[in-house]
Amino acid sequence: MIATIIGWSLICVGILFGVVGNVGVLIFPDVYTRLQASATCATTATLSVIIGCAFLVELGPMTGKLIVIGLFFLVSSPVSSHIIGRYAWKREMVPWRRAWDERGDVE
Repeated sequence: MIATIIGWSLICVGILFGVVGNVGVLIFPDVYTRLQASATCATTATLSVIIGCAFLVELGPMTGKLIVIGLFFLVSSPVSSHIIGRYAWKREMVPWRRAWDERGDVE
């Protein structure tokens, strides 16, 4: 009973992080901030869902498969984000900066 509650709670947290990450991709101004939002939220969302599913299934081969999938995603997601960010930097994509006027106020 408690494992089921924990599992579904983690799945709901994963869904929440997935939605927040997608909203971040839509509203942030440049590729670097969008990449940070998508990478962080996608990793958190995916791992939350995988851990939640591990709580929902009985201890057995499926739990081991979920752990392997989680470890693979934990390694591959930051690497792919780094590759995308490095490509953007080498293509000289300028990071977004705020426009300031003479008084130091934001325009």
